[in-house]
Amino acid sequence: MNAPAPALPHSARILTWNIHKGIGADRRYDLGRIIDLTRRHEPDIVSLQEVDSRGRDPTNLPLAALKLALGSHHAEARTIVAEDGHYGHVLISRWPMEQIELHDVSVGRKEPRCAIEAVIGTPRGSFRVIATHLGLGLGERKRQIARLVELARRAEPTEGLVMLGDFNDWHGEVRRALADLLPAWSFLRTFPARRPIFKLDRVFCRPAGALIQCWTDGEAKRASDHLPVIADLALETLTAHQRAVHLSGAA
Repeated sequence: MNAPAPALPHSARILTWNIHKGIGADRRYDLGRIIDLTRRHEPDIVSLQEVDSRGRDPTNLPLAALKLALGSHHAEARTIVAEDGHYGHVLISRWPMEQIELHDVSVGRKEPRCAIEAVIGTPRGSFRVIATHLGLGLGERKRQIARLVELARRAEPTEGLVMLGDFNDWHGEVRRALADLLPAWSFLRTFPARRPIFKLDRVFCRPAGALIQCWTDGEAKRASDHLPVIADLALETLTAHQRAVHLSGAA
């Protein structure tokens, strides 16, 4: 007798977190506590900013440890490359990633910035993800926001789309710019971690009904200067467009 087919997941859990190079409030580098806290939430997709291998043991680099612990599929944006390592942000998934693109959103002589775009193939279908880490200056960020708006508009209007990361959204300008394109967003205060006031780290998505719930974890203040944002997204809603396209093609 054949074993029953495994049930399809109803939701995707995503987590975005600026890990402050793995250095906690005690000024100690400890990637293990980043991994332990992240795994506790059992995310399917993880976006981590400020991943830094500079000066670290080349036989035990942060990305290798993160991939081993959090998911075998990944895309990496190395925004700073040095002789002793590199710095940037990563997107890690337990599901396959396709159509990976790195978009340079750097402005002038400011710190290099990048957006990672990928299509995530889940058991219920695929949806698009864009992960980023925006700059600190208002003028710099305005130009980067315009680029994110362009990327969101480039995708099919009905395609499931998630944009997440550290937007340095001090005054809500990113949220206002993306409100029409990505009508659901997280609203959590994430910085500074010890007494969060600002909603710098965000999850934006469409369709509006895709965002089920979002929360943070106060214990993260020991591991980084930011708190993470964790969100559950409805897979049937996120992948509805992709399934409709498949059905119309089969008709």
